[in-house]
This record gives sequence, C-alpha cells and structure tokens, in this order.
Amino acid sequence: MRILRRPHSLPPFFLLLALGAFAQDTIKVGEVASLTGKEASFGQSSHKGTLLAIEHLNTAGGVLGKKFDLVTEDNQSKAGESATAARKLLSRDKVVALLGEVASSRSLEIAPVAQAAKIPMISPASTNSTVTETGSYIFRVCFIDPFQGTVMAKFALKRGWKKVATLISVSSAYSVGLGKYFKETYTTGGGALAAERTYVESDKDFKAQLTAIKAAGVDAIFVPGYYNECALISKQARELGLTVPLFGGDGWESTALLEIGGTAVEGVFFSTHYSSEDAAPAVQAFVQAFKTRWNGETPDAMAALGYDSALVLADAMKRAGTADAVKLRDALAATKDFPGVTGKTSIDAQRNATKAAAIFTVKNGKFAFVESIAP
Repeated sequence: MRILRRPHSLPPFFLLLALGAFAQDTIKVGEVASLTGKEASFGQSSHKGTLLAIEHLNTAGGVLGKKFDLVTEDNQSKAGESATAARKLLSRDKVVALLGEVASSRSLEIAPVAQAAKIPMISPASTNSTVTETGSYIFRVCFIDPFQGTVMAKFALKRGWKKVATLISVSSAYSVGLGKYFKETYTTGGGALAAERTYVESDKDFKAQLTAIKAAGVDAIFVPGYYNECALISKQARELGLTVPLFGGDGWESTALLEIGGTAVEGVFFSTHYSSEDAAPAVQAFVQAFKTRWNGETPDAMAALGYDSALVLADAMKRAGTADAVKLRDALAATKDFPGVTGKTSIDAQRNATKAAAIFTVKNGKFAFVESIAP
C-alpha cells in the first residue's frame, strides 16, 4: 500500500501540486476481487495473475511512458460489495479501467457502474453471457457459458451418459446460465434429463436433492457450481452411495476442491480455460514466472486469465496511444489475435472472447488434463 506523508516544509497549495504531478506519473487501474470469503481461492488466484502482469509490464517500462499503479478492492465474496468497491475505485482513485470480477454475479454488479461512468471493464473469467450485454464498455477475456455448456453436453454424450441429472444453484447467474446451455445441447443431442434439482449458495446439506437424483437412476450428475459447494455435493453423494461421475464447469477448478472434497472428488470432470501442462513456450514461461513470484504455486486458470486481462488492457492502451476512456474502449473492441497464455484473444462484436476449452479430471488427488475442445 502506498502511503503519502505530508512534507512539513510544503504549504498545502504546493503539496496539492506535488500530489497531482505524482498521480500523473502513473496509470491507475482498478481491480475488484474476492480476496477473502467463500470464493477467496478464485479471487486470490486472479489477483496474483493480474499483479504479476502489472509487475512484468512495469519492469518493461510500462505503457505510454508511465508505470501502472494497480489499486485493488476486496469484495469479501459478498453480494453487493462489488458495486461499492467499483464506485470507490472510480470516484476516489480515478482509475482509467476496471479489472474483475471472476464470479459472474459479481461482475453483473460492477458492469452497470462501469458502463454508467463510461470506463472500460474487463472481466477475467465471468462466463455468464449477460455480463457484456450490460453495455459497450464491458469486455471479457474468457469463453462464455453457451460455449462451455455446449462443450460439457457434448462431452457427456461422447462418454455415453444418456441419462443425466442437473443440480443448479438458483442464486448464481453463472450456475443458471451454464445449466441452461447444457440442457439445450444435451437434450437436442439425444440425452435425457432424468432429474433437475436446485440449491442456493448458502446451503450446506444437499442430501435431499441427491437422494432424489439417486432414485432417478442417472449415469452422471452435472453440477455447474463453485468449488465449495461442488466439494460438499461430491462428499454427500458418495456418502449416499452415488458412485456415478460428477462433472461441471470452470467453477470447480481450485485446489480448495481437493482439500475439501478429498477422495470424494476423485474422477470428477470439469471444463476450464487453459492447462499449465501446455508445452507452448509462452505458457511455460508464465508458469515458471508465477511459481518464482508466488513461492512455487502452480497457476490455475483464474491466475492465467487475470494475467491475460491486464495484458489485453495494456495492449489496447498502447494501440490507442492514450488512456482516454473512449479511445481505450475502441481499441479494446478492435483486439484481434492477441497472444496470451490462455490462447489468442480476439474480441467479437458482443465484446466476448472466443477460446478453446480444456477438460480436466481429478486423478490421485491432482488435476489431470483430459482433452482440449476448440470452438
């Protein structure tokens, strides 16, 4: 945290001039992340990736002759806090752009604030399709739920799972959206939804829903949730004697899933945005840099997307030749084939990125790459 101390020798007027000059020497970028609370694993990963990108950019000299100043606000994984954090960054810190959030519901809080202020916002990992529909200043660097839901539906059919149950969080825009697109593709492809059950994110007991699913005699269970609930659902499913595979989206990817779920998450499948095992030189350079910066930690997809979100912003700023919001927005919209660690990023007319998806499983207590599926 930067702390400015008031020099005793300077009168207030000259102090204000000095502070103004200091502010103009940097480009302030705001970040909203869940650094604490129930989704802190996501927020911490994304933040570490974003901060690493900012440090790399600054080491290389910054952009437009200035260094970046990343100002981060923690929303504590709480509903309502993201919009408050965004307003603080815009009004108090005068940031030129916003990075975040990971969770779709929280990005949907930030987006109207950014759009009203006409300040560009880039979500690293929010996949719900409605996020960028908020307005022309809202972007993302990840694939979206229509693609992710389609990928997992095709994966289920390819595996021969003809009868599937869904267990969806009705309080999560991410879960509802992913469930919708999965259902459309899966049933069109000949699969049957034998049971459809719901929960809310504060729930801890899922046994009633799982008992009904067990009675339906399904081949697998699609759970498009976040790692906390998914780990508990997996444990309770196994306790009830449900041995069929569980599978979901990128919300499963967190080491906390392994810690909470233990042996119960062995054999689950999920889609995500990149693989740290990718042999591409850019990916391996990022992985090694991340491990060096963060005490040997292997970067997950949230970290990689956080890293790419900052680089895409810097690239657009370089091409715009300014941090002016309108010109920056136009440059972001014109992004094409930007080479990031999660693949090439091109922004389409709806301000979404088209990317391939990676399928992972849990094997021997670790995430293991299964296959990659292109758009």
